[in-house]
Amino acid sequence: MSQAQLEAIVVEPKVPATACVIWLHGLGDSGAGFAPVVPALGLPTDHAIRFIFPHAPEQAVTINGGFVMRSWYDIKSMDLHDRADIDGVLASEARVKALIKAQMESGIASENIILAGFSQGGVMSLFTGLRLQNKLAGIMALSCYLPSGDKLPEQLSEVNKGTPILQHHGEQDDVVPMFAGKMAHDALLGAGYESVWQTYPMPHSVLPNQLIDIGRWISQRLINH
Repeated sequence: MSQAQLEAIVVEPKVPATACVIWLHGLGDSGAGFAPVVPALGLPTDHAIRFIFPHAPEQAVTINGGFVMRSWYDIKSMDLHDRADIDGVLASEARVKALIKAQMESGIASENIILAGFSQGGVMSLFTGLRLQNKLAGIMALSCYLPSGDKLPEQLSEVNKGTPILQHHGEQDDVVPMFAGKMAHDALLGAGYESVWQTYPMPHSVLPNQLIDIGRWISQRLINH
């Protein structure tokens, strides 16, 4: 697959953007899946945050019988320690880094960028954010896990060691079990990262009150900082 710029849905603020949230969708979804959440976040009407919802490339997914769908990487098995195809993860990391670079070149400092994701997209936000050599405002990882289960990625970036991380998970998640998210959280805490863990009474999804909590966290990082 080429490293061409990812297509994306972009939601601009009413005023010129000074900050950005890049939000990565889950397996088989597209940027359109999360683009409608922006009004539900409860942000001030005069906020200056651009939201970018990129579409993952289409590729065959092993656990889904080789069916071609939007996917950040191939999922080879349900084994948490061997779930993510690392070559695919690295290829998508390069694409996400290109998105971040494009925002920086447009005049938004990396310190005003949050990298967010749900499920497979959350895996990518964690992996990319922890290794990124540019300081981020925050990393949001919803209903997800680490590519290598209980181990942090290699080549961690010192510059994002103190970057706030938000981890949410559904207590009835039957797609990514809650213990997988907790395993990632424990690994982050063990390495000295600032990660906040919160669970909700939901399956593999998001809830309205959760979106309000997310909006508050985004505001603290990008508006009231």
